[in-house]
Amino acid sequence: MLAIRLPEDIEKRLVALAEKTGRTKTYYAREAIIEHLEDLEDYYLAVHRLEYPPEKFWSLEELEQEIDLES
Repeated sequence: MLAIRLPEDIEKRLVALAEKTGRTKTYYAREAIIEHLEDLEDYYLAVHRLEYPPEKFWSLEELEQEIDLES
């Protein structure tokens, strides 16, 4: 369970959207969180990889040979 406080203008927009579409405010809040969470996860993974690069890098040719894409 999550309870959040939104700025009044955002709350009004969310209420208006819910009323216009027949969906709940919870539905739209959940959808927005899920979409943004995926973006944040990708971002922080990229930052982590920049800060802690792997010891080895593979070329495309090496990867193709490793998983045998040609056959």
